[in-house]
Amino acid sequence: MKRVVLAVLLFMFFAMEAFGETKEIRISKQYGLGYLSFLVLEEFKIFEKNAKKAGLGDISVKWFTFAGGAATNEALLSGAIDFNANGVAPFLVLWNKTNGKVKALSAYDRSRYLLNTSNPNVKTLKDFTDNDKIALPAVKVSMQALILQMAAAKEFGIENYDKLDHLSVGLKHPDAFVALTSGKSEVTAHFASEPFSTAELEHKGVHTVVDSDDIVGKGFTTSIISATEKFYNENPKTVAVFLESITEANEWINTHSAKDVAKLYLKTTNSKEPVELIEKILLERADVKFTTKPTDITVFSDFLYKIGIIKSKPSQKELFFDEVFKDKYK
Repeated sequence: MKRVVLAVLLFMFFAMEAFGETKEIRISKQYGLGYLSFLVLEEFKIFEKNAKKAGLGDISVKWFTFAGGAATNEALLSGAIDFNANGVAPFLVLWNKTNGKVKALSAYDRSRYLLNTSNPNVKTLKDFTDNDKIALPAVKVSMQALILQMAAAKEFGIENYDKLDHLSVGLKHPDAFVALTSGKSEVTAHFASEPFSTAELEHKGVHTVVDSDDIVGKGFTTSIISATEKFYNENPKTVAVFLESITEANEWINTHSAKDVAKLYLKTTNSKEPVELIEKILLERADVKFTTKPTDITVFSDFLYKIGIIKSKPSQKELFFDEVFKDKYK
C-alpha cells in the first residue's frame, strides 16, 4: 500500500512540475538549406511526439518564417516567439543589447556563404562601385552583412570595415536570387546561403567574389537557436525536449540519403530547384553540417567588439546556456 501511495505522490509531483510549463511554443525559421533541421522537425512533428513521451502532454507548435535576423530578434524581444533561429551575428547583437538576458541554446548548422555577382567587371571587393547593389537578408545585422564587413576590413583595413555597407539592400534569399539572375533589377550581387549560392552559379555570367571560408575559415557555426532567460528558467523540461528533438531531426538528416533529404527540402519549402541540385550540395559540400555542437563563435564577437558594436568580449560559455555543453547533445 505504501508503494502505491508513493507512486501516486511521485506521479502527482512530476505532473504538477510539468503543468507549470508552457502549452504552446513558437519557433522562428528563415529561408535556405541551413534551416533543414527545422523543416524535418516540423514535417514529422518530432517535438510534439517527444513532448508527450516526456509527460508534457499536448503542446501546440507554431512556426514563423522571417526574412532575416533583425526581424527574428524583434519577435523574440516582443514575446512573439520562444525559440529564435538565426545567424550568429544577429544573436550576438541581441545578446549585447539585453546584457546577456538572451542566450544561445545550441547551434544547428555549419555552412558557408558566397558573395556572387552578375557584374563581369567585379572580380574583387575593390571593383564594386555605387552602381552596384549587394542583396543580403538584413543590412548591418545579418551574418552576411557581418562577413562582408570582415572581408572589407581584410581588404581595406579595419577602419574601413563598413566601406561597402552603403551598397547593401535587405532582401530575403528567394527574392535576391530572382533579382540577381533575372538581370532586371538594380541588384548586381547577392551574399547567399545554400541552395541559392550554388543555384546562382548555374546561371551564365554569375561568379563568386567572396567565399566566407576565406574570411572566417571552414566549417564555422553559421546559425544558433536562442531564447530568453525567462523562458529558459520557466520551461526547463520543454527546453530539454526541444534540444533532444533538434538532435533527432539532425540524426534523420545524417542517416538518410541525400536524395531523400533533398526531396523533403523541396516538398516542405515548395522550392523550384531541381532535386539533383540539392542532392549535389548535400553530397559535395562537406562543410554543410547539421549539429547542435557549436564551433568557436568568438571570432565573430571579437570582431564586433573591435568595431564597437558590442561592449565586451564574451567567452563561448558566456554566450550559451549550459545544455549545449552536455554530452547528450551532439
